Amino acid sequence: MNDARNQNIKKIVLAYSGGLDTSVILHWAKKTYNAEIIAYCADIGQEEELTGLDAKAAKTGASKCYIEDLRAEFVRDYVFPMIRASAVYEMRYLLGTSIARPLIAKRQVEIAEKEGADAVAHGATGKGNDQVRFELTFMALKPDLKIVAPWRTWNFRGREDLIQYAKAENIPVTASAEKPYSMDRNALHISYEGGVLEDPWHEYKEDMFILTKSADKAPDKPEVIEIDFEKGNAVAVNGKKLPPFELLMHLNKIGGEHGVGRIDIVENRLVGIKSRGVYETPGGTILSLAHRDLESITLERNLQHTKDELSLKYARLVYNGQWFTPEREALQAFVDQTQRVVNGTVKLKLYKGTAQVIARKSPNSLYSAALASFEKEDVYNQFDAEGFIRLFALTARNSYKDYKKNLD
Repeated sequence: MNDARNQNIKKIVLAYSGGLDTSVILHWAKKTYNAEIIAYCADIGQEEELTGLDAKAAKTGASKCYIEDLRAEFVRDYVFPMIRASAVYEMRYLLGTSIARPLIAKRQVEIAEKEGADAVAHGATGKGNDQVRFELTFMALKPDLKIVAPWRTWNFRGREDLIQYAKAENIPVTASAEKPYSMDRNALHISYEGGVLEDPWHEYKEDMFILTKSADKAPDKPEVIEIDFEKGNAVAVNGKKLPPFELLMHLNKIGGEHGVGRIDIVENRLVGIKSRGVYETPGGTILSLAHRDLESITLERNLQHTKDELSLKYARLVYNGQWFTPEREALQAFVDQTQRVVNGTVKLKLYKGTAQVIARKSPNSLYSAALASFEKEDVYNQFDAEGFIRLFALTARNSYKDYKKNLD
């Protein structure tokens, strides 16, 4: 095993939140490696109070603390490109946690370079996806950095061990042994995993949710909204232009009020474990739905089908932490070429936990009312369909019966 403790490490940049895990990691790593620790916290819209975090890091042993506001970059350069790609993992998960990790790790590498650090550290466990997402980014952007992953090397086995260590070492944390689930939040979503949710038959509690109302408590009157798109990016809501981060926050508020964007799924982790997650993604759900609908009238059929197939691959790359790869960048180039014509407006109705597209328009629309109409028209000769069907059915006509006969 490539244990970083056997290497000469002098300075470590730690992805730090100030919670129990990373507070213990900060103290433990400084003591274990006899190294300088620089704490780094990325603000990607988690809505946590970050005031005083630098003082807390210093008290725990950090020589310095970076608190970086990455909210605008996160939505503009990560969330929006992913939405343009229509990326959805296993047909349901909108990748809220997955898409945040490459940006967090990228900035961590940049700070390590600035500070002359020879190692980076994270608090991901050895069972999860995040260890892969962080470390693939580290390796892609600065492969000579050493990686400290305490959950794969130390002797602690759970939360109670960390609490006891924090007490013994006078580490300033507020934590208890009771923890019903873990929560991870950013501008795109909130995820809830672990604890009581590890039983897929255990129903979640309604008071768990932060962004969304339950459907039965949502307004009794539907709300209709319009979203304008330019080159596949949402640029305005109800005619009001907004930058990407502010637009997403606005849709989170509107969608959350109507209970839009909740899912409860079991997904397949990269490491091979099935994991149950409960997510609320109100703004992202609305954007994904509206964007895909606008593509339905602006993209040529074969191009749309090809993009749909590649979207599945794109989603797996994001989920697996392969953002900084030639493959993802090549797919992005293809996606963005298709998005040049994805311009227009989509109208949606939000009501009791649902978002439904009810109208769409585009200056680049390929939709032809004359061709689609069941009424009399002169642009489409329905008799021509007979020859098309006979050619299309050639394989079925000539081989299907023989194929079935050969199986008997």
